Amino acid sequence: MIDKIISTISLFLPAYVANGMPVLFGGGPPVDGGEPWVDGKPMLGKNKTIRGCIAGILMGSMVGVIQGNIIGGFLQATGAILGDLISSFLKRRYDYKPGSSMPIVDQLDFITLAVILSYPFQATNLLSVAIIMIITLPIHHGTNYVAWLLKLKKNPW
Repeated sequence: MIDKIISTISLFLPAYVANGMPVLFGGGPPVDGGEPWVDGKPMLGKNKTIRGCIAGILMGSMVGVIQGNIIGGFLQATGAILGDLISSFLKRRYDYKPGSSMPIVDQLDFITLAVILSYPFQATNLLSVAIIMIITLPIHHGTNYVAWLLKLKKNPW
């Protein structure tokens, strides 16, 4: 079972890398241009930046290229970034402040869309999907805590 967990993490490494890159390379103009949504609330917020999204997609895709999973890696990286943007959109609609935690959604947003987009293009089965969804919760908490300790994030979640 340990081998299956390790191979599943490896398979979805492009999504994990893409999800972490905006923390390292983000900043600059926001994706939404600072414009509010029709409800007057921020569409995504200032923390979702063009540079962070591009860095995530490029770096995650590069992992896919290195793995020999070019299409799957690109789709995972794109899905990871889009999943994060969608959860930010939802958080703004429900008045969550930028950086605040929306349990489960914050941990699974990126991997859920990465799995959905890449599923038809790589060797994924339902067991791999179940494993990645379950192990992403503690991995996400752990990596965010380390990023917070390293002062890369303002919050440990």
